[in-house]
Amino acid sequence: MKIIISNADPRPIYEQITSQIKNLIITGALKSGEALPSMRFLAKELRISVITTKRAYEELERSGFIETVAGKGSFVSGMNADFLREEHLRIAEEHLQQAVDAAKSAGISRDELVDTLLMLYDSN
Repeated sequence: MKIIISNADPRPIYEQITSQIKNLIITGALKSGEALPSMRFLAKELRISVITTKRAYEELERSGFIETVAGKGSFVSGMNADFLREEHLRIAEEHLQQAVDAAKSAGISRDELVDTLLMLYDSN
């Protein structure tokens, strides 16, 4: 599992870790039941505080992406298809919001934006 921490990223380090692990789970790079590195190991690899990795893992557990078993470690949770679909939809909505904001600031009409979206959707 490769996590990249960027000092140029305005988000806190624990959020960078959380978002990258979520992405690995959503894309299927990390499978249900797969073990995550221990908090200490990940902290050592990233050269950050264990407290930071603990916070990231707690956030992932709170949002249902991982499960922690005392004495055994943290594992990718067995999420259901509806949960994954909702997470994908949330990500798509974030990107669409960025597109809407860019279109409005450039004076692109709603109809032009919808036409562009349909064209892109149908071309794939």
